Order: sequence, then structure tokens, then C-alpha cells
Amino acid sequence: MTADSPLSDRLDDDDYPAYTMGRAAEMLGTTPGFLRAIGEARLITPLRSEGGHRRYSRYQLRIAARARELVDRGTPVEAACRIVILEDQLEEAQRINAEYRRTAKQASDGSGSGSA
Repeated sequence: MTADSPLSDRLDDDDYPAYTMGRAAEMLGTTPGFLRAIGEARLITPLRSEGGHRRYSRYQLRIAARARELVDRGTPVEAACRIVILEDQLEEAQRINAEYRRTAKQASDGSGSGSA
């Protein structure tokens, strides 16, 4: 098998659902019930295998780990999920804002050089 194989691509893909519920819970040091709870709160939606089993990606596990940190500090699961969702939305908005600023700066730098 070569490094350019489809398997290699999937293993490097943060969104590839590589982890079973049991393995995901073990990695996070939590229970399958916690993963079901954050799924019910719509923080993450695991993909399903052909047999109907939940499968999680590395990206989803990072989100679940953040929710677990909050729960471990005493935040109710539903509130922890909402906080993580809002943090993710804020991060995305900041990324978009930074891109708009870069674009605006490039436009002003390019247009300002030819004026009298």
C-alpha cells in the first residue's frame, strides 16, 4: 500500500468517521452515554455505519472533549453544548472578519497607489 492510497487519505481526514462509540468514549475518558447526550443536544451528529453503529471523526472528538471539559467543571451538558456551539460560531465569524480585513487592506493598498 502506498502513501497516496485512499486509506491514507481517510486516515489523515479530520472528518472521516474512524472511531466507534466505545473507542471514542475510551479516548475521551467518558461514557457512551455522554456521547449520546451531546448527540441529543445536537452538538455533534455521528455518522452511522452500515450496521447502524455510531462512528465519530477526530474533529467531532475534539468538540466532544471541549464539552467534557465544561461538564467536568460543573456546567450542565445542554449548556456546555450551547457554549461550544457559540465558541465555534465566534471562531468562524472572526476568521471571516479577518479575511474581509485582508481583502479590504489589499484593495486599499492597490487603489491608493495610483491616485493624485
